[in-house]
Amino acid sequence: MIEINNLTKRFDKTVAVDSLSMNIDKGSVVGLIGSNGGGKSTILRLLAGVYQPDDGTVCIDGDTLFDNAQAKGKCFFIPDFPYFYNNSTINNTAILYKRLFPNWSDERFEQLCSLFPIGRNDKIINMSKGMQRQAALILALSTCPKYLFLDEIFDGLDPVVRLLLKKLLAQCVSQDEMTVIIASHNLRELEDLCDRVCLIHHGKAVVDRDLDSLKDSYSKVQVAFSQEPENENPFLGIPVISLKQNGNVYNITIKGKENEFMPQLNALNPAFVSAMPLTLEEVFICEMEVAGYDVNNIT
Repeated sequence: MIEINNLTKRFDKTVAVDSLSMNIDKGSVVGLIGSNGGGKSTILRLLAGVYQPDDGTVCIDGDTLFDNAQAKGKCFFIPDFPYFYNNSTINNTAILYKRLFPNWSDERFEQLCSLFPIGRNDKIINMSKGMQRQAALILALSTCPKYLFLDEIFDGLDPVVRLLLKKLLAQCVSQDEMTVIIASHNLRELEDLCDRVCLIHHGKAVVDRDLDSLKDSYSKVQVAFSQEPENENPFLGIPVISLKQNGNVYNITIKGKENEFMPQLNALNPAFVSAMPLTLEEVFICEMEVAGYDVNNIT
């Protein structure tokens, strides 16, 4: 279990993580989403023991990770730009990791090498961005980590490898109760994989909910009337957060569950009404607007 209590990290005058508190159960897949510079990568580095907190604590199974080699042995962190030595290959790095990580599995290593189409004796530094990530994934998953931290892991991977990665992660979570935390701007991939999402903005958790309930809390609705309503805004009393009108047709986004707002819409006697859940990307935009992100000015 991961326990984060009032976690704070500063870089000079910049507060990258600001009094963050959250718990993450074993076997969870959590997506960290948010604005650029919001603190997602810093949170992963704090979890992995790369950074030391300025205030607060972050514990994994009751242990702090900073300067704790034994606790780090059950975790693995793949940063946005994986680091390898100039002469590193998959094979010689595997020899090193086998000494460092107590749960290393030769069997899993051989299996993963057969799945990912890259040369085991090729210098990783000469590989493309996507191939370097594949090399990092082979080595990371071969350590059989209890906790896996991934930063923008989908970046550079082709669609086939992305699908393979999602299947492998789902398998590890199901069979080994591995806990996975992924920071990514690729919300479509997270939507397929995560059971919980934490939206980070200015170092704080703006939203921290399971994915299904988060998506159920918003709907995009199209409402058409046989004639234009007399009221300039016919949706008073309904929690509409965005509205676009084209004649007698309204496209609106509502914060709330369908069984709560649909009776109110039907009471307006529309000629047509249809509601659909939002995608994670659409939810992200809505929540960022609520948090003060000037989405309209950007788009």
